[in-house]
Amino acid sequence: MLNENCLVWNVRGLNSRARRNVVRELVDQESISLLSLQETKLEICLLDLVREICGASFAYFFQPASNTCGGILLAWRSNIWLVTNPLFRSHILTAQVTILQNDKTWWLTCVYGPQTDPEKIIFQDELREVRAACSGTRSVWGDFNLIYQAEDKNNHRLNRRMMCHFRQFLNDVELQELYLKGRLYT
Repeated sequence: MLNENCLVWNVRGLNSRARRNVVRELVDQESISLLSLQETKLEICLLDLVREICGASFAYFFQPASNTCGGILLAWRSNIWLVTNPLFRSHILTAQVTILQNDKTWWLTCVYGPQTDPEKIIFQDELREVRAACSGTRSVWGDFNLIYQAEDKNNHRLNRRMMCHFRQFLNDVELQELYLKGRLYT
């Protein structure tokens, strides 16, 4: 069993110091050792910025935003995790993750899905490619910007065709949703 605290958060931008400080406070308060931040809206992310956001002991991989849209930061405490073999796609960052305590290895895919329907289809195809390239145990973290059931939507504007397509995708790649409790999730 994993005894480390992990964080997956759609931060909706890390361009302001105040927002970066909120993330840092949570990382410190909850002793986070592995985190994936989506929608960073950062086109460049240097080590000094990662240290400001996470702390000095963190290493990282970064998927840049495109015109301030998207962006993924995967960061880890290098004394607890070994993260290697990064694979980048337009809305995907995948890496092989090993917890040093017990040498358990798995693939972690961090996603921030696109906004338009044609891009969403391409995104799902890229996720299929990543799955084929990275065999073994895996986990997908992030925000697909897609839903597969109506109750996940906070208004009545549903794209049932895309919902059906996404549901089929989840079945095809054998992804299961991990239900989270304790806070509101979107």
